[in-house]
Amino acid sequence: MLKLGNKVIFVADSLEQNLPIGDYGYIIAYDRNADNIFEYVVRAPKVNKHFFVTSQDIELEETLLEEEADRLAKEALIDYALATRNEELFRILMNGPVAEPSADQSKEVQSNEDFIKQVNLKAWI
Repeated sequence: MLKLGNKVIFVADSLEQNLPIGDYGYIIAYDRNADNIFEYVVRAPKVNKHFFVTSQDIELEETLLEEEADRLAKEALIDYALATRNEELFRILMNGPVAEPSADQSKEVQSNEDFIKQVNLKAWI
């Protein structure tokens, strides 16, 4: 639950109430009515209105700034990897870190008879 006075950004308008998507607002109250879908009352100073919103329609400004910074850093690393032709860095950035198989998982081979038994057992079920 977000705190009172937090600066939030309108990111969606799931209930089509003409929210100013992309603008900022401040949480001024909680809507504690159990019969209501809305969770917060947000003041949007740019349009000089109060809006009843759900938690899916708003996001903290700090969270959005962190996500944007992470995205820009990743893009910069991709550009660097392409400029320096660093294939390993590029693959790590695009696919994530490669997990090496552990010693007990590697090279465990089944015999043909065990494999056929396993297939027949699954086919029978």
